[in-house]
Amino acid sequence: MDLINLFKKLLSFKSITPNDDGAMEFIKNYLNDFKVIEIEKEGVKNLFLYKKFADGDHLCFAGHIDVVPPGDGWKTDPFTPTEKDGFIYARGAQDMKSGVAAFLYALKNAKNFNGTLSTLITSDEEGDAIYGTKYMLEILKEKNMLPDFAIVAEPTCEKEFGDTIKIGRRGSINGVLKKIGLQGHAAYPEKSINPIHKVAQVLHKIAGVDLDSGDEYFAPSKFVVTDIRAGMEVTNVTPGELKMMFNVRNNTHTTKEDIEKFIHKYFKDMNYTLELKQSAKPFITSPNTKVVKNLDKSIQKITGLIPKHSTAGGTSDARFFAEYGVKVVEFGVKNDTIHAPNERTSKDEVIKLSQVFENVIKEWN
Repeated sequence: MDLINLFKKLLSFKSITPNDDGAMEFIKNYLNDFKVIEIEKEGVKNLFLYKKFADGDHLCFAGHIDVVPPGDGWKTDPFTPTEKDGFIYARGAQDMKSGVAAFLYALKNAKNFNGTLSTLITSDEEGDAIYGTKYMLEILKEKNMLPDFAIVAEPTCEKEFGDTIKIGRRGSINGVLKKIGLQGHAAYPEKSINPIHKVAQVLHKIAGVDLDSGDEYFAPSKFVVTDIRAGMEVTNVTPGELKMMFNVRNNTHTTKEDIEKFIHKYFKDMNYTLELKQSAKPFITSPNTKVVKNLDKSIQKITGLIPKHSTAGGTSDARFFAEYGVKVVEFGVKNDTIHAPNERTSKDEVIKLSQVFENVIKEWN
């Protein structure tokens, strides 16, 4: 099976999170000379395939087979891959069955490697991501099989294929602040404590503020207010409570504890509660790391471009590898139609992506 037919086959699976629709069984049979660790938990299927060539580095190619629901506005069936003008249209074409097809093909055709090659694929990256890659890495740690390096084939390129790889990601901290007041009549404000008025006094000091200066890899961690609500939608009653929700995409210079101190600085004289949840931690993989250097060289060889090192965007499963000390980097096709109607990628990008991965394997040192 050639690469494009492999890609189309993966696209034809209606693998909406966390259902793999048979894709895992197909992949297992495709890489039939790789050893298998297969784990299913809470409806999430995970597949780890590995092959030892020599005593050396363990390089893992990782990704997810699940996709978001197609939604409305498609001109073609989202699970019937359709070719037009050099593009292939289907849900998951960019995010991220192109990446999965590219590294599966590279692994299938790997003749030699100075170490162990593997792939870790989950059916729950677009969902809660609790029993997917995160859970599998726990299992691999118990088995003493964690990889040394990982390439996650998420779509990373911006304007042209080969222009961007991600060597890190920002974290994500979600917050809910409740300012407690005292409900009362609008005509007698002196008899109540209006939380809207109290918060208004400090809002301009926190909303949109940079919590640090960032660095050469990360933008500043910004305090982004996402919702403020209070009251009963009447004009003659002042509210007894205000709820403000916010998000901080934090870099390595700002922690959850820093945000707690930041809030307390402005609300210490008020009656308030604060709930913070960190859904992802920031990480950075040094550009001097073997996996980054090898990927850089392969991209330049195949595309002629020197890729930009980025940490922009949301979260991905790369964060879980980083938590276990695995040196991880992300590289894939352009990401201009991910999660959108009529998602598509070009055949040329898929072919070049697989060539990059093949060259990484061949020239690994």
